[in-house]
Amino acid sequence: MTAVKELLQQIPDPNLSANERVRLRCELAKQFEKTGNYEAACRALDNLWPAFGEPPNLDMLDERTSGEVLLRVGVLTGWIGSIRLIKGSQKIAKDRISESIAIFEALPDVKKVAEAQMEIAYCYRREGAVDEARRWYSEALARLDDGDGDLKAVAVLRSALIDLSSNRLNDALVMLRSADALFAASFNHALRGSFHNAVGLVLKTMSTTEGCLDYIEQVLKEYAAASFHFEQAGHTRYQASIENNLAMVLSQAGRFAEAHDRLDRAQALCTRLNDRSLFASFEDSRAQVFLAEGELAKAQKIALNAVTIMEKGDEHPLLTEALTTYGVVLARLNRADESRAIFERALTVAGRAGDPENAAHAALSFVEQLAERLPEDELCNILEFARNSLKDTQNAESKKRLTDCVYRALSLIHTARPDWSNFSLDETLLRHEARFIQMALEDSDGSITRAADLLGLPGHQSLNFILNRRHPQLLSSRRPVKPRRRSIIKNDQPARRNAIGKGN
Repeated sequence: MTAVKELLQQIPDPNLSANERVRLRCELAKQFEKTGNYEAACRALDNLWPAFGEPPNLDMLDERTSGEVLLRVGVLTGWIGSIRLIKGSQKIAKDRISESIAIFEALPDVKKVAEAQMEIAYCYRREGAVDEARRWYSEALARLDDGDGDLKAVAVLRSALIDLSSNRLNDALVMLRSADALFAASFNHALRGSFHNAVGLVLKTMSTTEGCLDYIEQVLKEYAAASFHFEQAGHTRYQASIENNLAMVLSQAGRFAEAHDRLDRAQALCTRLNDRSLFASFEDSRAQVFLAEGELAKAQKIALNAVTIMEKGDEHPLLTEALTTYGVVLARLNRADESRAIFERALTVAGRAGDPENAAHAALSFVEQLAERLPEDELCNILEFARNSLKDTQNAESKKRLTDCVYRALSLIHTARPDWSNFSLDETLLRHEARFIQMALEDSDGSITRAADLLGLPGHQSLNFILNRRHPQLLSSRRPVKPRRRSIIKNDQPARRNAIGKGN
């Protein structure tokens, strides 16, 4: 807290200009951010930011100072919006940070541009837009070198976490290990703790995907180091996250009582912070532990609570994970119809966010739990969706799950008998007809004429008739018909006839 005390002493200095005093306030806010004290960071900005969601007061400030204020307001908008689950907050945060980037680029200030790019990437990451976040981190890293110390370390850390979320585990571990000296040289305990936490997360995921517990001791060692640094930094939020991570490792090892103890500590810390988003993610973790124990009734209650809380915010990856857990629990409780609706919602949320890994996990869980209850065409569509989502993954476990699901689907399609009590031949034929028409439209790039040829129909009029009468839900898959240009020759014919008449 030395930096904070020094800044508090400097800010009242009457010899400071207005711009100098504002920049010191921005630095004070940034110091509070490092320890997760976002409320104090907001107070540090004083009257520069009148209300959450409103633009900051930039009257009489120079360009550099205005850029600093916009950056801090954008960062705080993203964090507070996440903590309080305020819809639309990440968009506002991105707008503010984008304004700061424009100012820093005009100055120009390469390092501040890179810092702002890292922060806008974090907003995209919260929303689940992984590819967009990766692009921003890549641009930031291209502007930095090892001489930039903590700034470069933060960029490396966050880029590695994006690779982790995309299951590019080897890439993430190599990136972190190659920057080990950069983190070791830092005096920022929160940053060093985040480094050990990230390494632990990667190793934990590797232990799961490779189906062995060889990494567990290394994981526990990394988490212990992270916990030490977070305690030194006074970063309660990150300490709570470490307790949650430890709980999941212990659950994986079958040490359920210890896992619940860790989650109790995590949620106790979280309650002090009044962080609803974090609390909901811990509820999802506890539901997963109960699920692993076979305590389905307890898992159902906790999983529902996690979903209910997460629905109020913009953090699509966390909501997708919570919905997937809830869908699995409902399936295990033999509440198939409810489970199906929840899985379908998880796929919708993940797809809207552009979050392929979470989308694939939801799709595979859907098939694993409910394959026998899905119509053939829907089962094939879900597996195709999962395959497309996993096309760039390095996660061996996900690939194996996909292969197992495909084999299971093939066996069901060729051997399973329908539920005759609810069977309708007409509805079954309509479903199959719709699926083949959909594929033909996709393969013909939406061309009705080409799709009709693929389907062996006499012409596009026949396919249009079928779509309008039996499958109106597929009309949007057609390529828009361009209006025909009127023939110049045809339009000119009356005039030509008149000219010819006059000539005669």
